[in-house]
Amino acid sequence: MGGEGRAATLLDPLTRLLRGVRWYLREISGTANYERYCRRYEERHPGEPVPTRRAYERLLTRHREANPQGRCC
Repeated sequence: MGGEGRAATLLDPLTRLLRGVRWYLREISGTANYERYCRRYEERHPGEPVPTRRAYERLLTRHREANPQGRCC
């Protein structure tokens, strides 16, 4: 077995780890939610400009204030 196979074997877990960290950071930062919102917006409003991230955040805040949810504990 050459050094190339061993290097690839060592990189696979590292690559998975880095992808997991990237996914986690995108989820907690809200980036993934905004990208999902953009995709849905483009499907439902073709030809219209997609709101900016800042506009999305304002819309999200207004929605949360208008529709409060009780929290347990």
